[in-house]
Amino acid sequence: MPQGSLTIKGLREEIRKDRSAIRSACRLLSERIKTVDSKVRAYAAFDDARFEAEVERLTEEKDPSVTGKPLFGVPISLKDNLCVRGWETTCASRILKGYVPPYDATVIQKLRANGAIIFGKCNMDEFAFGSSTESSCYGPTANPWDLSRVPGGSSGGSAACVAADEAIAALGSDTGGSIRQPASLCGVVGVKPTYGRVSRYGLIAFGSSLDQIGPLAKTVEDAAILTNVISGHDPKDSTSANAAVPDFTRACVPDVKGLRVGLPKEYFVAGLDREVETAVRNAAEKLASMGAVVTDISLPHTEYAVAVYYIVAVAEASSNLGRFDGVQYGYRHPANQLLDMYFETRDHGFGSEAKRRILLGTFVLSAGYYDAYYLKGQKVRTLIKRDFDHAFKQVDVILTPVSPTPAFKIGERTQDPLAMYLSDIFTIPMNLAGIPAISVPCGFSKGNLPIGVQFAAKHFDEETMFRAAYAFEQGTDFHKRKPEL
Repeated sequence: MPQGSLTIKGLREEIRKDRSAIRSACRLLSERIKTVDSKVRAYAAFDDARFEAEVERLTEEKDPSVTGKPLFGVPISLKDNLCVRGWETTCASRILKGYVPPYDATVIQKLRANGAIIFGKCNMDEFAFGSSTESSCYGPTANPWDLSRVPGGSSGGSAACVAADEAIAALGSDTGGSIRQPASLCGVVGVKPTYGRVSRYGLIAFGSSLDQIGPLAKTVEDAAILTNVISGHDPKDSTSANAAVPDFTRACVPDVKGLRVGLPKEYFVAGLDREVETAVRNAAEKLASMGAVVTDISLPHTEYAVAVYYIVAVAEASSNLGRFDGVQYGYRHPANQLLDMYFETRDHGFGSEAKRRILLGTFVLSAGYYDAYYLKGQKVRTLIKRDFDHAFKQVDVILTPVSPTPAFKIGERTQDPLAMYLSDIFTIPMNLAGIPAISVPCGFSKGNLPIGVQFAAKHFDEETMFRAAYAFEQGTDFHKRKPEL
């Protein structure tokens, strides 16, 4: 079983033929991690002993109601902001060092119920604040295609481990592009489902009105399989939608005849790397050659998206991070007075980007500024959503770049927060509107760095999104190329 060919679909077929394929796949991955992760640093936590007992149990399982599950025997890696019972979960922050959740996130419960093996915890930007996976307390993750470059963020570890064949698939979270942007920079598939499609219970929150859990995988079909498993209403999450969950794999057909594809003019602007623009426009031409109808559209409020996001997201982050004070869990700095303990714990526990966002969020929520910033931002957010609502009356799917550039150098933007924030300029609008979107490999730069294209669809229409993405993927071979490590 060659390492690079390990996919969810392929491994399930191998397991149906021979149950020992579970052990073989896990050993292959474990050996791969021991060989290359010292270079990539995709994992925050990995321990063979954690999954060995599960491998043994599943290898001996006889019950067909268990062995027939869609992820039976498949190892899945997780971003380190997803709570797993008995596993340290830190959000790559010193302030949560030592925190071991007493419960599983809903998505973890769903993975286990569908036969998956919880494999390891992936590195990330601290509390998901970032676009490069450089702000982690574990140190930066490297891009498998070029170890001097970032993998994107904040789900950079999840994307990098899939790209480096250190995982078959992984879960990440997406608040402003944190699944799709690293998927693009690492040459894998990444999905942000509709807001409310997947339960957020057990996800350590960044921006509660924006966060959504989704898969990173090697193929569109694998991403559809994982989306099937983790979707569905959850009474433990008040924002979880009580909407029917179709079988997304049924939408994975290589047919886009008559599909209306929109190209928003606001996404092809100054600052977009020439090679990225060429690759995305070539993707549009490819879809047109397959029978899709490609037209230009307008999303006029796009230019305000980044500003709105960095009002709404930091406000929610400031509120959510107020609970980390050294009292109930995680890191506590020694002090003689209670107030000193609060100050010292947060000062030493949070990194610089977390502190920046807490300060910004506290400012926009403060008396005298709430109406001027936060309330105004929410109003403009509504206008951005209306742009998409209007566009989807004309087209079925919207095609855009994912990242304005290929992967940049490690350290290149750490001293320029604005340049870092602009890395998500093409992904943020979908979070503000709550619509589903997927990143699929669509080309490579002259420096052999991956480039992704984004397909976005209307609310709860992941089927159309998967249909367009799968057809494009099957008509090209970009997803088959592998980095040399």
